[in-house]
Amino acid sequence: QKMAELLEPRDKSGEGAWGAPALPGSCLADTRLNLDVYADGCCRFLQLFQGRQGEVLQVEFLRLSANDRLLGTALGILPRLKHLKSLVLKGGHARDEFGSCQRGSLSSLPPDVGDLRCLTHLDLSFNSLSTLPSCILHLPSLRVLLVSHNSLVALPEDFGSLSKLTFFSAMKNQLKELPRSIGELAVLQDLDLSENALEFLPEEVGNLHNCTELDLSGNRLSSIPDSLANLKSLRRLHLHSNLLVTVPASLASLPNLSRLDLQNNCLRAVPPQIQTSPFVHLRGNPLGETEPSPQADESSARGLQRLFLASGEDSFTVTSEGCRVFLACGIHFYFPPGAAADPLRICFRTLAPDPRWVKLRHHDVLLSRVLELQPHGVKFQQEVQIWMPYASPQTLHQSEVVVRTFSGQSWSDLRTRVEQKRKSKKHMAHCSVLHFSWFLVVSRLVQNECKVPAEGTLLFSSVDPNIKVTFPPGVTEETRSVKLQVLPVSAEEMEEITADAGCRASPLLCLSQDSLLDFLRPVRIQLPLPPGVTGLNLDRSRLHLLHGDLEGQTWDDITSQVVLEFTHLYAVFEVTHFSWYWLWYTTKTYIGGIAKKVYERLRMYQVNFIALQRKKDPEQVLLQCVPKHKVDPVLKKLQDRYRGPEPSDMVEMFEGEQFFAAFERGISIDMDRPDCVDGRLSFIFYSHLKNMKEIYVTSPVDRKGQAVKGQVSFYRGAVPESVPEDASSRRRRGPDSLWLATLPIKLPRLKPRWSENPSPLNGFSFPPLNLGNAETGYLTQGNLLSIARRVGADWQSIGLNLGLSYQQIERIGYNNREDLDKQILDMLFSWAQQNSEDPDCVSKLIAAMKESGRQDIADEVETIIELGRQKYRESIRRVGLEQESSTEDSAIAM
Repeated sequence: QKMAELLEPRDKSGEGAWGAPALPGSCLADTRLNLDVYADGCCRFLQLFQGRQGEVLQVEFLRLSANDRLLGTALGILPRLKHLKSLVLKGGHARDEFGSCQRGSLSSLPPDVGDLRCLTHLDLSFNSLSTLPSCILHLPSLRVLLVSHNSLVALPEDFGSLSKLTFFSAMKNQLKELPRSIGELAVLQDLDLSENALEFLPEEVGNLHNCTELDLSGNRLSSIPDSLANLKSLRRLHLHSNLLVTVPASLASLPNLSRLDLQNNCLRAVPPQIQTSPFVHLRGNPLGETEPSPQADESSARGLQRLFLASGEDSFTVTSEGCRVFLACGIHFYFPPGAAADPLRICFRTLAPDPRWVKLRHHDVLLSRVLELQPHGVKFQQEVQIWMPYASPQTLHQSEVVVRTFSGQSWSDLRTRVEQKRKSKKHMAHCSVLHFSWFLVVSRLVQNECKVPAEGTLLFSSVDPNIKVTFPPGVTEETRSVKLQVLPVSAEEMEEITADAGCRASPLLCLSQDSLLDFLRPVRIQLPLPPGVTGLNLDRSRLHLLHGDLEGQTWDDITSQVVLEFTHLYAVFEVTHFSWYWLWYTTKTYIGGIAKKVYERLRMYQVNFIALQRKKDPEQVLLQCVPKHKVDPVLKKLQDRYRGPEPSDMVEMFEGEQFFAAFERGISIDMDRPDCVDGRLSFIFYSHLKNMKEIYVTSPVDRKGQAVKGQVSFYRGAVPESVPEDASSRRRRGPDSLWLATLPIKLPRLKPRWSENPSPLNGFSFPPLNLGNAETGYLTQGNLLSIARRVGADWQSIGLNLGLSYQQIERIGYNNREDLDKQILDMLFSWAQQNSEDPDCVSKLIAAMKESGRQDIADEVETIIELGRQKYRESIRRVGLEQESSTEDSAIAM
């Protein structure tokens, strides 16, 4: 009855609670129920249970969002799903205003969940668990358990009772120690305990004889037990970003080890057996350096520990000794000794800027991605120095580069020093901070500032020294801070925008102060006369002094309200409050609207769109919005690998403006992409960042008989909030008011795939292969050949992640030197033949692709497997048999 009240429609429109739409029949597909993609997924689940209870009770695979407010009610039903094999209750589906994933509300599970005897896969990641629910230890069939991104401080003492566990991930928690019973997990293959607070490991870890991958990176380990040498099945051991001062030499003798990552530790010496092994990574250790003396101070900064982080890493530990940290993206830090009193875990990430919270001021230009450093608000004992690379702006004279930081309420600019690396010539913005939050690099109009005391003062512009502001004595009772910015406007710009050769304007002057009170006495401002105008040829009837509000949305002619004085080169006037001021020289009478138009145009960029296809793979399309002056260099750089139509006609866009790309006329893309909105790809234009995306396109049209001649069209989205509504709407009239440009895309007629070609490729002949099984879907020889086409230069990394030894990879490379296709094929089919009897080989292939950064190939394999599963189910239904699960495919359920 309580559930019925929750789900009772609120109106007569047929909608459920909270406006949930009527349930489509496709929600429940066979025995799978994926509802975490819906904002009201739990409501849909409760409605389904109420209306189709018999079918829901047969569900084997269930996904719900832990960010759903009805999750608690839905949890009460779970113990009744006795056939459940895979349960996913992840958070992270909602994001805060900064784009960060929000953890789910799940902090416990109903005790009866322990009665789900068929459950093999449980994912509780991105939640609020502080302790592991005790009912999990009673799941007799559990093979895969994920509790990453929670707040666990310990695991239960009897954790080893999960005797069938093969995969366990508890990364990014707060674990300080492990129970000794962890050694009882006899069939455990993958153990991920990275990004925790572990200071030591129990000897029993050495009893995990079937473990193939062990990730202990990002902890506080100073040593590891000798018993790790007993892990004879181990292939990859990750120990980077710890505090290790020693490692046992016996690790080098592990027979299957293909990667030992010891980067960014405190190792001053390592056994020679380890140092000479090709699969060992030691970068970022003070190898060969002597132990620093206790009296070391800041003068010995060059002897600090240096941490070099790889592209996949997102955290490091800082101790009271200090360190230098170098990120793969070019950012680096200097933590002086004593900056952190205790060991502190620093997490970082770079974010794509989102105009909803990255607020640029007028004439600001974004020069970098956003750097987030956590924990937010942490206070250091000494200033931490940050170097951020940025795209060099074009107009250095009138602009300056600053690092901008966000406090949680507002952005402020930091004192910034600009540097350039000697070798790479990269530009770096250098600042010092005592706190951590969000940081980005912007170019702003040069800002001159001063303190104005009661005695008065002078303020000059460094951009144009002819601009002067005089504060007389008695102008204020209390000292104020005043800022001055100048935007030069050339005669050529004015003529191009106004189409009036006789129209001239002075530089734009912006004055601001930190007080809300007007000045007690008039402030005297000196502006240069517009170009070509002097006191000798001045026609006063054509000269206008304009006053604009701080947003530049209204411009008033105040010529008659002030006393204008003229010299040979300057105009002088007095004001009591600050804003924008602009001198115009024109024959036009009503110029407020014209000035507004010119001001808007000065903030806009002329751009072109390009759409290119890879020559070797036309389904891979590169889309980019390029400022007009960069089009030719960009096309020249891409011409060897891409082909396509000429760039679009020129259009104008604001810094931070949104636009969309839509594929049309027989061309389609993956609609589940996070940057896909209503079937269109979303972009944000930033003039100095790469507004580029490379995606795979497909077509529902059968291309075996003909090519597909489609197109991609670009449309306007949201303009920045500070742009007046009429400034954007004036350019958007007519039936296609949002349309910007259209470029052709052609998908050629399909040639026979490698698998359809009876002749061997490149001299290879391949034996028949069927990886997997009928129920979960096969990967055939043809599928592997299709995958090989997309692997490219990543084949070595993929091979190592598949479990091939370093020696095997070297041999494949040598035997097929100078032929990348043969190297890829040899690697893939060598692995496939070695693992053809392994029922989990397909899931391992998917995992290896993801670990190698090839999510695109992982998605392709999953699609092939899903099609195989569907065909299998259809064949079962055709012969009237009931589907029985012969395998527990927990990896695919993930």
